[in-house]
Amino acid sequence: MMIIIRYDTDKLCTMNSLKIHYLQHVPFEGIGYIEDWANKNRHQLKGTKLFNEETLPEQSEFDVLIVMGGPMGVSQEKDYPWLKEEKRFIQSSISANKKVIGICLGAQLIAEVLGAKVYSNHSKEIGWFPIQLVKGVLKCDKDKDLFENCAVLHWHGDTFDLPQEAIHLFESEVCKNQAFLYKTNVLGLQFHLESTPETLKEMIYNCKDELVSERNIQRERELRSNSHLSIETNILLDKIFDRFLSSNINCDGL
Repeated sequence: MMIIIRYDTDKLCTMNSLKIHYLQHVPFEGIGYIEDWANKNRHQLKGTKLFNEETLPEQSEFDVLIVMGGPMGVSQEKDYPWLKEEKRFIQSSISANKKVIGICLGAQLIAEVLGAKVYSNHSKEIGWFPIQLVKGVLKCDKDKDLFENCAVLHWHGDTFDLPQEAIHLFESEVCKNQAFLYKTNVLGLQFHLESTPETLKEMIYNCKDELVSERNIQRERELRSNSHLSIETNILLDKIFDRFLSSNINCDGL
């Protein structure tokens, strides 16, 4: 089946129906809007719930791997033994030239697999805060306002160095390395474009103890009152995922 996707550039791209597999680390951080995006584009979607010790798929069973977020750190292999196997699986997927997308913890795992350092940032960043494009990475000027004027959901305390040869895409005031592109098949996003009001509610309920009084941490009321911003971030996910997966992206940027 062939899907036609129209961009704001008024150019047409074609994208085949893809077999997408996601890795989920905790019950309360699901795929959110990614399910809507996949259904809209008629992609096949399956997942492995690592917290239930489910078996990872064979490389032949998927075209795209999406590694989701979670409250654990990349080094907590004693507490979460499946992390070791997951890292090997991510490495194998990258080596097999699969399209690989990491979100929050997923981006950190990818960065470590690619040889970069992952460590605690100087400050946690939790809430709806703006991200800035790194100069020169956006190839489509018509999308400039969408990409530059967007507050996205952050919920992380760790950060990463950019993998060698990776292209730096986004940054924020609190966290410099918010997103990267490695070659043309690996994308790391530190923030949560997949968030919906429902998924945010789950994150707040399960991680409420992190919402302390600090400059870069919004309180529960502020997080909830701004949940409508997920409409814009979901549109941004559409743009980025469609370009990345249709190969309408290159080693220089978006």
